Amino acid sequence: MIYLDNAATSPIDEEVLNAMIPFLREEYGNPSSKYYCKAENARQAVEDAREKVAALFGANSEEVIFTAGATESTNLIIKGVLDYSRYYCGNRNHVITSNAEHKATLNVCKYLNGDLYSNKDATMSLFSPNNKVDRGYRATFLEVDKFGLVSAEKLAGAITDKTALVSLMYVNNEIGSISDIATLSGVAHCHGIPFHADVTQAAGKMPINVCDLGVDFLSASAHKIYGPKGVGCAYIKADKYGLPPITALLHGGEQEGGIRAGTLAVHNIVGFGKAAEKALRDMEKNREFMSILDDYLIQRIASVKCIKTVIPEEVRAKGIISVLIEKENFNNERFIKRISDDIAISTGSACSLGEPSHVIKAIGLQEKTTKVLRISLNKYTSKEDIDVFVSMLEKHIGDVCE
Repeated sequence: MIYLDNAATSPIDEEVLNAMIPFLREEYGNPSSKYYCKAENARQAVEDAREKVAALFGANSEEVIFTAGATESTNLIIKGVLDYSRYYCGNRNHVITSNAEHKATLNVCKYLNGDLYSNKDATMSLFSPNNKVDRGYRATFLEVDKFGLVSAEKLAGAITDKTALVSLMYVNNEIGSISDIATLSGVAHCHGIPFHADVTQAAGKMPINVCDLGVDFLSASAHKIYGPKGVGCAYIKADKYGLPPITALLHGGEQEGGIRAGTLAVHNIVGFGKAAEKALRDMEKNREFMSILDDYLIQRIASVKCIKTVIPEEVRAKGIISVLIEKENFNNERFIKRISDDIAISTGSACSLGEPSHVIKAIGLQEKTTKVLRISLNKYTSKEDIDVFVSMLEKHIGDVCE
C-alpha cells in the first residue's frame, strides 16, 4: 500500500522501535518505585527522554510533562488553566480559540462553553433542543480567513478582562496553513494573557523554539514524528519559582510533578525521546527532502484537469496538501474508499470520523466539503508513490470539470 495519510499518523521509525523493545521486555520497572535497579533504570530512561523532547522544542526538561498524546495535553492545559484562573485568579473564565482548530481544542472549548458533553453529543435532546448548560466558562471562536488563519487584529478585539488563555494551532492538520504564532502570542502577552499552541503538525517539519514563538504552553504527540502512539507531551513554561500552578486533569498519584497522575508508559516515552532526537538531528535533511517531494506532487497534480490546491504554497507547511476536485459528481468519501486497497489518503482529520470538514467550511468552502482530499507525505514517500497516486486520480476523475 502507498501511504499518503501521514497527517493522521506516521510509521514508526526502526530506531525508535528498537529503543522501545528493552523496556517492554527486560526493563519493565515502574519509574515511581524506589531503589532497585529496574525502577532506577526506568526513571533514568524517562528523564533521558524528557531531555530529548525538551531539546526538540528549545525548552528545559523540567518544563516537559508526559501525557498520552496531544489531545490529553490540550485538555490538561485548557481546562487546567481555565479552572485555576477561575477559582484562584479573580474569576478569569474566558478562552479564545478559532473555528478551524483540531477537535482536541475545539471540543474542549465547546465543552467549557456548555455546548456539548461528549465528543459527539451536543447539550440538547429531542424535547429540549437548546439546552445549553452554564459551566461557568466562556469561549470565543474566532473566524479564520480563506487560508485558515486568525489575524492579530481579530484576536486583540476578542480579549476581555476575563480572558485567561488563548489557544491556537501552529500548523493546521487539514490544510497545512502556518499561523504566525510569534505575533499572536505577542498580542496575548500585551494583555497579560498566556498563550497555548498545538504544534502537533509542526513538530519535525520545521524548527520549533518556545522562546522564539513566545508560547507559555504547547501540545505535541509522538506518533506524528515517527514515534509510538499513546504518548505526547505538554510544555508548561517555568518561571524562577518553577512551573506555574495549573489544575490537574487526572487526579491520583504525584507523577509528573503532581500535574499528571498515572504510571508512566516508559516504553512509549523512550520511543518519544528517540523520535524527538532523530527529528532534531535530521531536521534539515528531512525538510529538504519534504520540500522536493511536495514540489513534485504539486507539479504532477497541476497537469490533472479539475484539480487545484486549497491554499497556496507560501502559507502552508510542506508535506500537507489539500486539493479541491472541481468535478460535479466527485465525492471524496467514495473515492478514498474505492482506492483504499492500494492508496491511503483522507478527506481531512482522522478525528472527524466522516463528518464534513469544519476546517473546509471555516475557510469559505462549505459547498465543497465533499470535494476535498488531504495528501500528507513522510520521509519514506517516493516520487514513484506520487506518480501512482496521480495516475489513479487521472483514471478516476476523467476530463469533465464543473
